[in-house]
Formats: sequence, C-alpha cells, structure tokens
Amino acid sequence: MKAVQLSKILHGLADPSIASHSQRFFKTGKGEYGEGDRFLGIRVPILRQQAKRHQEMPLAEIRRLLKSRFHEERLCALLLLVRKFARGDEKERRAIYQLYMDSTRYINNWDLVDSSAYHIVGVYLADKERHPLYELAVASNLWERRIAIMSTLHFIKNHQFGDTLKLSRQLLDDNQDLIHKSVGWMLREIGNRDRSVTQDFLNKHYKRMPRTMLRYAIEKFPETLRKEYLAGRI
Repeated sequence: MKAVQLSKILHGLADPSIASHSQRFFKTGKGEYGEGDRFLGIRVPILRQQAKRHQEMPLAEIRRLLKSRFHEERLCALLLLVRKFARGDEKERRAIYQLYMDSTRYINNWDLVDSSAYHIVGVYLADKERHPLYELAVASNLWERRIAIMSTLHFIKNHQFGDTLKLSRQLLDDNQDLIHKSVGWMLREIGNRDRSVTQDFLNKHYKRMPRTMLRYAIEKFPETLRKEYLAGRI
C-alpha cells in the first residue's frame, strides 16, 4: 500500500457535512489555532479501521501521508505510526520516534497530538533521558509544547510524576488556552492516582495558575475542596 492509494481510499470515504462541522470544531478560521486546516469529513473510528487494515504500510509512505494538507490523512498517518510503534522492535521504534520528532510541523492540532504523543514519544523516552521534552516545552510552536506535556501521560500511567510536575511548572505562564487545558488534564491524571501529589503542587502554584488549568486539575476533587481552591482559600 502506497500513500497515494490510501489517500484515494480516504477521499472516497469523505463526507462534506462532517467536514463542514470539523472546520468549525477545530477552529480553522483566520487567527484561530487551526487556521487554514482542511478536512475530508471522516470519523475517527473509520480512520482507525483504515489504519488497522493498512498497518504494514512502509514508513516512507506514512511520511508522505503525514505531509498531507488534509487533517484526516495526517491523523491516519499518526494512527499508523502508533500501531507500528507498538509492534516494532527497538530499531523500528527509534526510526518512528525520529520521524515523529522531525515531523511536528504536521502534528498541528490537539487531536493529532493527543492520539499519538504519549504512545510514541512517552513510551520511547520511558527508559531514556527526557531532555527532548524540555526542549519542546520552550518551543514557539504551540503543538510542540503540547506534545511535551501530553507525552508524560505514559509516565503518569506508570506512577512516575516528576517530569509532568517539572513541565507543568515550566508551562505555568504559557499564554495558550490549549496548554492550560493539557497541563490541568495531566495534573488531574496524577491526582487520580495520588491526590496528595497534585494537591502539593497546587498549594504552591494555584494562585498563579491560569483559571482553566486550575479547573481542569481539580475537576475530580470533592466539591468542597474545589470551591476552596477556586475561592483562593487554601
């Protein structure tokens, strides 16, 4: 299977009404975070089916698909990479990780990041130095910063919270709402496993945190405790 062949299949599955909704949902208007992105109109479960069906596609062809101007083709390419990474040996995983890190300009919306970053970057760096995450976290590219914090979900799932907390401190003053949401989400994931760790972080930083970040972080806290944080009475 070549990229051009899979692209033809995906175009055959396109739905203009879904595409129109996606254009609005993913904020593709002028000045919005997804400005200029184009959609075919294909639901994610269908893309997952296609990724499973064509999971033997060579990396060179996936790279071509990842450069598509259509959002769903890029997402399908990332789903292919996730599947190949999960089944690959160390050599193939290294190649997929490098392809991913070299292609962040195409991983340019929150769903693309969230469906791939922790499956590839997080898993690959689990037993390695994690300085690439800190480099991404200071990038001018919004999506690279989101990749940095979202990749740590793999660490969180393995009860390793240190890098998430360090990156969260680094991103406290970020000016993008989508970063506020992702940091708050990861702090909430830590709290789901050990609330005392999240509370200790919040007690030091919650008055400085953007409101959205705080709300996401305390979403699963008891109501009385949430109110105390929101009222600034901790």
